[in-house]
Amino acid sequence: MIKVSVMYPNTSDARFDMTYYLDRHMPMVRDLMGGVLKGINVEQGLAGGQPGAPAPYVALGHLFFESVDAFQAAFAQHSGAILADSPNYTNTQPTIQISQVQL
Repeated sequence: MIKVSVMYPNTSDARFDMTYYLDRHMPMVRDLMGGVLKGINVEQGLAGGQPGAPAPYVALGHLFFESVDAFQAAFAQHSGAILADSPNYTNTQPTIQISQVQL
């Protein structure tokens, strides 16, 4: 199982509409990806590691797939629609990481 993490940085000018992300964007991603998408998880940043420190990311979206190949094949088909929707909920440029789930 792999996890694709899309991490939206918490900058001073960051705009992120969590309601839109939860109610519109992620359901669209789920519908487009179909059965190849095994799960979704969304997190909202609250704080950093030190008392009073801001969260490094305003939000994180996680998508689970059986393999990198499965993700890449599905994303290639729908990347245009998924990426075109981003301005509707954020003005940030996310960092993306693909990880092997170990536990």
